Amino acid sequence: MPVGKIAEEDGVRIQQPSVSRRCSKLADNGLLIPLGNGVYQITEEGEGYLDEEYDAENSAWMNGGEQNGPTAGEEPEEI
Repeated sequence: MPVGKIAEEDGVRIQQPSVSRRCSKLADNGLLIPLGNGVYQITEEGEGYLDEEYDAENSAWMNGGEQNGPTAGEEPEEI
């Protein structure tokens, strides 16, 4: 979803520019892929980070986590 919509979600207490900066930083660290127009796709590493299976600080999978989706630097597949 676009960052502007994220900022409008109930329970989100952060302005759109802050959401954009945070998403950009997550993309810089390989957890999101920028698709353009403020839209991002989560990477396999991003999913692993949310599931506490990926150590973003050390860029390493914990406990033999598997990669099934797009990774940083790869183009996402068409659906």
